[in-house]
This record gives sequence, structure tokens and C-alpha cells, in this order.
Amino acid sequence: MFWRDMPPLAALRAFHAFAETGNVVKAGEALNVTHAAISQHLRALERDLGLPLFDRSGRALELTAEGQRLAEALSTGFGAIAATVRELTGRDAARPVHISATPSFAANWLMPRLSAFRLAHPDISLMIDPTPALADLAPGGIDIALRYGRGDWPGLDCRMLIETGIVVVGASALVSRYSVSRPADLVGLPWLEELGTTEATNWLARHGVALDAVRNRVEVPGNLVLDGARDGQGVAVTTRMFVEADVAAGRLVVLFEDPQDQAGYHIVTRPGVMRPAARTFATWLRQTARSP
Repeated sequence: MFWRDMPPLAALRAFHAFAETGNVVKAGEALNVTHAAISQHLRALERDLGLPLFDRSGRALELTAEGQRLAEALSTGFGAIAATVRELTGRDAARPVHISATPSFAANWLMPRLSAFRLAHPDISLMIDPTPALADLAPGGIDIALRYGRGDWPGLDCRMLIETGIVVVGASALVSRYSVSRPADLVGLPWLEELGTTEATNWLARHGVALDAVRNRVEVPGNLVLDGARDGQGVAVTTRMFVEADVAAGRLVVLFEDPQDQAGYHIVTRPGVMRPAARTFATWLRQTARSP
């Protein structure tokens, strides 16, 4: 069995506490033992593994590369255990469901529909984190990330929510002043790009156009990109689903469109069973996405 190869749990807990606090005294306080006991466990763990887990050349004890790898593994393992215990015992029932989404998705799709969830589930609190960064789905942190792509993020569970392709759009009053027949022609137009993302950069690169060639580019928060595009302030790269109504009404013109190619917004979670509140929210997301 695998536990026969495991060091003593007390030593692993002491090491994890030191890695979390960076100090043997604070680690002892966290575990309610003396700092001498922590030091003894750390030395015993090194002997048991036969590896140098600490760099003792400086004034402060530092983790070696091997020590850092072990610390990361323990953080994931102990975090998962703690999260499961909280879920089984109901101790995390009051913790809001933490959702990470890009500002564009939060503003254009999630927020307009969120009142329906709140009416149906008034006992579940939510925390929406609108960020373009790929969130770290660590135990006890973000429960659900809503990401655009093909669902190939390693080590995570991904389920398609909305399949939609990428388009380049602009107001008709703006684009009518330019001759645009191929992606390279876009470099002469003003561009709007969501702050902190690289959608425009990636789209241009895929079509053989260097971003440096774009002479007029403005980065704005994601919830302002389409407002600026509608006002004729620039062309923008976005998903088809966000501009369907604008295109139908003639407010925006699609200049180029990439096929969906199984790309879209996904519900991304850590592997394993979600806590009940997060599972309820994920179910609501899927049901809402299927609604007309």
C-alpha cells in the first residue's frame, strides 16, 4: 500500500506548517507545539526521505527545490482534505461560491442573468471575481472558473457551457471609411482590446499580422470594449454570442469570423466532487445556457 512509503504524518504536518509560515516558531504556534518539536520533525523528515529539503546556508531556513515541490504537494493534499471535511460536515455552507470570469463574460452574459439564480437560491451567496487572468483553482478558493477556449486545461475538469466563435467587429460608421478585405487591412483601423488579455494579439498573430503594425490601440476594461465599439471608437475582437443582437440591429458589422472549432466558454473546476452550493450554481449555469 502507498502509505508504507509515506513519512510520518506528524512530520509532514510540521513541514507543511513551516512552509506556510516560513518560521519554526510560527509553525509551532499553528500546531500548538514547541518550535523545538517542529525542528525535530523537519530533521527527521529529511533523514526519512534522504533529501535536502532546506537550505541552511543563510540566516533563515529556506526551502530547496525538492522542499518546494513537497510543500506544493502537501498544500494541495491537505487543502483537499480540509475542503472535503468542511463539505461533509457542512462547515463551509456559509462560504460564498467563488466564481472567476473575464470582465466581458461577467458583464455581457453572467450579470444580466444572475438575478434569476438569486431568486431561486436566496440561501446561496456568490462572489464574482471579474479578471482576465487564469485563476488558480486551489482548494478552499475559487470554486468555478468560466474560461474561453477548447477545454484543454490540464489537471482540471472542463465542461462546455456555450460554444461560440471569435469575431472582429466594428461600427458601420467606422469601418465604412476603410477598405478591409483581409486581416492585414485592419492595421490601419483603431483597435479596442480588453485590458489584461491577448485576444486581439492572438487573433492577429493567427492571421499573420504583427501587433506592432497596429498604430492606434487602446486597452480598456472588458465591460467597456463593446460600448466603445458601438460608439465607433475602434474595432474589437470578441465572441459571436456577445454581439448577435448588435449585428442583427446593424450597430456592429462583422469583419472577420473564425469558425467555432469546438471553442467556447467552459465551466472549469477542480477534479472531484464539488461542494453542494457550487454544484447548484454549476447546474444553474448549464440550464440557463440551454434556455432560449
